[in-house]
This record gives sequence, C-alpha cells and structure tokens, in this order.
Amino acid sequence: MHHIGTKTIATERLILRQFTIEDSQAMYTNWATDDKVTAYLTWPTHTSEEVTKSILNDWVDSYKKPDTYHWAITLKSFNNQPIGSITVVELREKAKVAQLGYCIGSKWWHQGLTSEALNAVKNFLFDEVGFNRIEAKHDINNPNSGKVMLKCGLKYEGTLKQAYWNNHGICDCSIYGLVNQDR
Repeated sequence: MHHIGTKTIATERLILRQFTIEDSQAMYTNWATDDKVTAYLTWPTHTSEEVTKSILNDWVDSYKKPDTYHWAITLKSFNNQPIGSITVVELREKAKVAQLGYCIGSKWWHQGLTSEALNAVKNFLFDEVGFNRIEAKHDINNPNSGKVMLKCGLKYEGTLKQAYWNNHGICDCSIYGLVNQDR
C-alpha cells in the first residue's frame, strides 16, 4: 500500500477535505449536537463548542501521519461547510483492510450524500492507496446505514451478536465488505 493521507476528493455535490480548527462551529451546529446523529455512534452528543474544538485539534494533529484518512464532508452548495465526516476507523495494514465509519447531519439524510461520500472514499482507498478490502458495520437498529453500504457496492456478510458498543450500549452489528477484485 502507498499511504498518502487525507487528500481532497471532489464529487458532483461534495468536497471531501481535511478538517481545520475553523470547522468547529459548523461541526458543532450541523451534526455534533444532533442526538439523532449520535444515537448509533460511539461518542456522545457535544455539550459545547469547546468539546468540538478539542476533538478537532486532535484530528488536525493526526493529519501529520500519512496513514490518517479522515474527511470533512462538505456540500458545495452550502459554502463548503462541513455537514458530516467519513473516516478510516480501523486500518489493518497486513491484510490491507480499511474499516470505514461515517456520519452526516440529519437535515441532509435521505439525499444520497452519504452514499456519494462513501463511494468516493471507497474508490480513493482502492485506486490510490491500494487497499484490498473496504468494510463497514452498523447497529442492526440503524438499517439506513446498511442501505448506504449496499448502495456503494459493499455486500452484507453477516450479523455479529453483541459484538459492538454505541450510545445505546452493547448491540448486535451487521458487517458489510467489498474486496477490490469484486468491484
């Protein structure tokens, strides 16, 4: 694999780019304070913009490492303000596997934007970095996340019983994957 870090990716409606500290207000307002967004995530709803700034400081610092892949999902028609994020949450180097996680503000749900972002990141990781497998998982009580994965060509591989934890506690999760040769 050839790690090149979080490079800017443009799609029809989106710019996927690195986060900056200046994104704190948009992140705080657009999704980090939205209980509907954080319900199935592993981090709590933000209680202040200071919490968001602290997290962004860590994310921005992580860009120094070439194997960091963490994009702000920005909408071209919304002044390129971040409306969500998409990230390699687990990287298994020897097996060339990237596990992705994503979230987007609820006001942008059901518009195909998350699928557009996931598809672009999937192609970037396969074509430019050289991953062999892309995977993602979701709480079984959040089936819309699985619909995004299917729309992007990932295949349902099974449900893991009580193998995941999120803001609802221990839960079953469904896992989806795609290997490069099956694209």
